[in-house]
Amino acid sequence: MVTDASGRGAVLLPAKFNPACYTCVRSLADRGVHTVVASEHEDVPAGGSRFCDEQIQICSPDDDLVAYKDALKGIAARPDVRTILPLRPADPYVFATYRDEFERYASVIAPPTEALEVVNDRTKLFDAAREAGVPVPETRCLDEVDRWDDAFVIKSRYNLLTAELTPSLASDTSAVEKDVVYVKPGDEPDKATIRSGMRHEPIVQEYIQHDDQYVFGALYDQGEAVATFQHRQIRGTSYTGGGGVYRESIHDPELEAVGRTLLDSLDWHGIACIEYAKDVTTGEYKLLEINPRFWQSLPCAVRAGADFPAYYWQQALGRGSSIDTRYERGVRSHYLYGEAHYLLSLRRDKPILVDRPPVLAMARDILESCVRTPHFDVFRLDDPVPFSRELRRVLQNRIG
Repeated sequence: MVTDASGRGAVLLPAKFNPACYTCVRSLADRGVHTVVASEHEDVPAGGSRFCDEQIQICSPDDDLVAYKDALKGIAARPDVRTILPLRPADPYVFATYRDEFERYASVIAPPTEALEVVNDRTKLFDAAREAGVPVPETRCLDEVDRWDDAFVIKSRYNLLTAELTPSLASDTSAVEKDVVYVKPGDEPDKATIRSGMRHEPIVQEYIQHDDQYVFGALYDQGEAVATFQHRQIRGTSYTGGGGVYRESIHDPELEAVGRTLLDSLDWHGIACIEYAKDVTTGEYKLLEINPRFWQSLPCAVRAGADFPAYYWQQALGRGSSIDTRYERGVRSHYLYGEAHYLLSLRRDKPILVDRPPVLAMARDILESCVRTPHFDVFRLDDPVPFSRELRRVLQNRIG
């Protein structure tokens, strides 16, 4: 590959509303990389950043996965584009499935197809984790569960739904099923309604009693760890859980061990975000899921010094040996849109397995933590447009 006339290589960033894309734009722009944001939405925060050099409108992978692939490939064919970052759920799938097509033009770092199939199907993932000696919650398909004496969580079997996996989806479309159903001991859920809503046969997991959830993020190169990072989730998008919106960088050798063991066993290649819950009974880190892409709470990692967008860029250009993997512990950051979503969850989400905290007390906690730790994913005084787009989204959702 060659660089553009100015001597700057370019990076392609498929974007939606996840704050990770904005963090990638800033990180790579700071290193002189020409940033190209591609999205079906005109108002994504990353596209409004003064650090974004170009924004290109493309189709959604939900509507047409093949057309989405072709759109990314068309941009990657430009002589200045050096690599594409996996930021959306469909990205690892299209990179791995159409690897030869992409690598004609750009360097893409994607896991082997076999490993991606294991990670995408959580029944296979938990079997692989168990075989590797990684603690996991008891997990079965919905149709295999007859007794509901304990607390359970019902969620999607797949990271990414495609027509091949879910016949109800139209050909060449894709979807992400985010709904989670919590089941109290003794309550028998309506299986038919759940199957219909989730459009496939979901999985049922035992509910892990935990005080905290954790993320283990990593970049791998052909089965070898290049860089890793950990954080503890203080608040999620809901008081019942969800992606981290207030987190703290940590390092726990035990979490490091279970994270590396799993990825080593998969002969991993590329980015991975593994979510764990620490069982209050056993003290074990129990696997919840893997996402083979950049994660929502990436801004916390970058703020702490674990600059994964830069790491990915360096590895894609064959400069992985120069990566400095040190990061600072105890660094906290907020995703303000997520904090607003957390507050809304106190009104909207029904308390099933977790007691609902008092609204005023949690609002005070959020305000105090923002004052104590004014580190924000998207709100930046030197770059106000991305946050203004986030704020408009909050207001639109609130009105809706």
